[in-house]
This record gives sequence, C-alpha cells and structure tokens, in this order.
Amino acid sequence: MKKTLSLVTLLAAGASQAAGFQIDTQSARSTGMGNASTAVLDDSSAIYSNAANILGVKTLDITVGDTGILPSLQFTPTGGTAQGQKMTLSPPPHVFVVYRPFEKAAFGLGAYTPYGARSRWVDDFVGRFKGRESSLAAYYINPTFAYQVHERIRLGVGVDVVRSTVELKRSLNFVQSEGEVHLGGGAWGVGFNAGLQAEILPGELSVGVHYRSAVSTTFKGDADFQNVPLEFQSRLVDQAVEADVKFPATLSLGLATQPLERLTLALDIQLVDWASFQSLTIRFPGNPALDNPVAKKWVAKAKYHLGAEYALTPAVQLRGGFVVDLSPSPAETLTPDLPDADRYKLTVGAGYKLGNLRADAAYQLVLLADTESKAPGIDGTYSGTAHVFGVTLGYSL
Repeated sequence: MKKTLSLVTLLAAGASQAAGFQIDTQSARSTGMGNASTAVLDDSSAIYSNAANILGVKTLDITVGDTGILPSLQFTPTGGTAQGQKMTLSPPPHVFVVYRPFEKAAFGLGAYTPYGARSRWVDDFVGRFKGRESSLAAYYINPTFAYQVHERIRLGVGVDVVRSTVELKRSLNFVQSEGEVHLGGGAWGVGFNAGLQAEILPGELSVGVHYRSAVSTTFKGDADFQNVPLEFQSRLVDQAVEADVKFPATLSLGLATQPLERLTLALDIQLVDWASFQSLTIRFPGNPALDNPVAKKWVAKAKYHLGAEYALTPAVQLRGGFVVDLSPSPAETLTPDLPDADRYKLTVGAGYKLGNLRADAAYQLVLLADTESKAPGIDGTYSGTAHVFGVTLGYSL
C-alpha cells in the first residue's frame, strides 16, 4: 500500500485561470487590461498589484468584487479517448479598503485569494488513482502602507497573513475492488510585499516594481479511508496527515504610457518562482511507513501582460488585453493531481462611474495549449479552455 499512496497530494488541481495554481484576477479593471497593472492601477485594488500605487486614492476607496472561473479541461491518454472534468465554478472574492489621511501617506487592507483551484474529474477517469476531486484556497489578509518619498516616487510595503485550506479525494486500487481516501487540512503562513512606482515623464510615462515574498506553510489535517478491504484495515485507519507547501515568490515589472490623452497602454512582466515547488511529501505521523515524496520539479516561469484602457467618456472606460502565461511543470511530472498547460488569454472589460460610485466588469478567455505528459503510467495530452468573469464595485471619496 505504500506504492498506492505514494502519489497522494494535498494540492488542488484543475484548469485554473493562471499557470500552476495562481489566481491573478483580483480586480475587474485590472483583468480587463490583461492584468498589466503594476505601473498604472491607482485604486484600492493596487494592494494586490503594487502596494505603492494605493497613493492614487484621493481620501477613501473601497472595492468589493468576485471572479467566476469556469474551466473545461480534458485528458487524452496515449492511444485512448479524451476524458474530462465535471462542471466546476470557482468564485474567489476580493475586498480592498484604502484610507489616505495625509497627502504623502496611505493605509490599506486587502482580503483576496491569489492561489487556488478546484477540480472534479468524471467518476471513471483513468487517472482517478492519482487524483479525482480536489480544492485549494489560499486566503491573504494584507495590511499595507505607502509613502510619497519624492514628488515622482512612491513606495509601499505590506504584510501577508495567509490562511490556506485544502481538500482531496482519490480512489485507491485494491485490485479486486476500489476504495477511497478523503484528505482535508489547513495551515497558516506569513509573508510580505513591497513596491515602487515612479513617474519618469509626468502624465506620460511611469514604471512600477512589485515583489511578493514566498509563504511557507505546513498543512495539518486528517485522512479518512473508505471501502478498505479487511486485510488492509489495520494499516489504513483514519489518521492525521501533514504536508509542507511553499507558495511562490513573485516579482513584477511594469511600464505604462499615455500616447493620447484618453488612452493608457501598459506592459507587465512577472516572474513566478515556482522552483520552490520541487516535491511534496505527505507525512503520516502515526504510520511513517506510508510517507513518500511526490516529485514535481517545477521551474520558475515568466508571464507577459499587455493591456490598454480608453476613456470613451469621463464616465465610461473600455479595456482590452493579452496574456502569455507559461506552465512551470515539466512533462515528466505532469499528472492529473496538478494538470497544467501554457495559457494564452484574451481579455475585454468596461467601467462606468456615477458620482462616487463605479462598477467594472471583465471577461477573460483562457486557451490551454495542448500539453504532453510523459508521467509514468499516465502519459497523454492535456488541453482545454477556461472562461473567467469578473465584477468589481467601488466607492471613493
């Protein structure tokens, strides 16, 4: 049974809207611009994209929103027929508040979900012994402070308090029958973020840099075994499990320009250090013989964001963008528990202002490139799409 459990993973899977298990749709305005917001976003949702930019708030700004991620992922085993997932809608919300009591200083607080995914493969899925259902959510609470050190330079810093939860179901192969293991757990972690925004040419050209640290967590939870044959029941009893997971550090570089009075163009390059995710070991403190590392060997990858915003009228803004998001997973470790692929995203969005109120909406089409897996025993090709819908409501003074 050690071999049977060796590929149990506590991480969620599925066609999330970003490579790995990152979620970067924390503002409908930013999503509409292809998330090219490191140098330009100036409302309270900048807590996520660049802490320095919360100084764009006049006195008070509040944003509340939600994102619906509807993935469609398929796996085609080598020489077999395509199998897919059950319909799953993931709705990660976001809330941001910024107060600027002084001309040169602003304080903010954000709550959002930058990592997470859900996955539910069909019941007879060929890879059900490696992963059948899973969900992951990392909730960040992010107090933030920004200060204007120069008329053209802003700095911002923040603390990331992270609560993450995970749940996994997978089938167990007993040759003559099938059982199931249901794993669930939670963890706390702490990190930080820091950003800079500078106006190179006031009103025409700005740059931004934002760093968010890695966050190390240790999941602790329980394993519930079901339909276990009598001969295995003495070993496969319900018991505690643990696993160490490190959410990656990110570094974003942004450039924004206004070639026309009403038009803003932005370019972001973000490096995500997925190399911190080399393996995952599920530990059974009460039965160490079941411990076994799961090799992932992910590598750091860059994401490329291009976006535009056009003020059609003082009240109406139109947006568009394009994103190239490369997968960190090598073919040799690409399995159904964490399926992945290079992603190409097309985005559109619009905003409307009415007095102190505003509403932003965005749509993102995610195209997953056909990606070959060479994982032993489960080789094949992953492909699919995802539809992402975002709405954010805002109030400012």
